[in-house]
This record gives sequence, C-alpha cells and structure tokens, in this order.
Amino acid sequence: MRGVEMEIIDFGKAKAKEITNFHSLKAFYTKITKSEAPITIGFIHIEQGGVVGYHLAPVPQLFIVVEGEGWVEGENQKRVNVRSGEGVIWKKGEGHTSGSDSGLTALVLESEELTL
Repeated sequence: MRGVEMEIIDFGKAKAKEITNFHSLKAFYTKITKSEAPITIGFIHIEQGGVVGYHLAPVPQLFIVVEGEGWVEGENQKRVNVRSGEGVIWKKGEGHTSGSDSGLTALVLESEELTL
C-alpha cells in the first residue's frame, strides 16, 4: 500500500483545553479519540536500542509517546523523531517501524474506527 504516509500529531499541553468546571484549577484536557467500534488500548515499552520491526498496520493505529523519546519510520523510509506528548497515526495497511536509542513508552490504540 505504497503512497500512504504516517501523520505526526501533537498531544502536548499547548493543544489542550482548560478544564473550567468542577472548581478545577490549572487543569487541562486533550482528547485522544472517540470510537463506536471496539478498541484495543495498551502500552508498548521499547528499551534502549530497541526496535519494533517493520510491519503493516492490521487496523488504524495511534501510537502516543508518554515517556522518553525515539523514532518512527513509514513507508518512505524516513525516520522522524518523536518524544513525550507526540503521537503518530498509521492507516490500515500502512507499513511502519519504530525504535528508540534511549527507551520509550507509548500508549497504543487500535480500532477500525479512530476519529481524532
């Protein structure tokens, strides 16, 4: 499925909305996704020097770095650095790989219907 390209998404505080109800103070919320379809949510831990080998996304996948930093690479074989607060979405059938020189933890969401 050549020609499809991953999308980098910023989930940092700058994109968040302030929570003003419930007597909240200095609190911010960033929506990740909404889905009517079943969704799988998990963590992936890539240790220092680790790599998740090249594979095709079986369903749309959202990969959000919650700790550390690393890189992602799509079908164009160009590495893009990602760090805590950033995410990547891969479309169904899109080839990709990821890794880290120093280690990272990412939240992974997989569903036939991911709406950002």
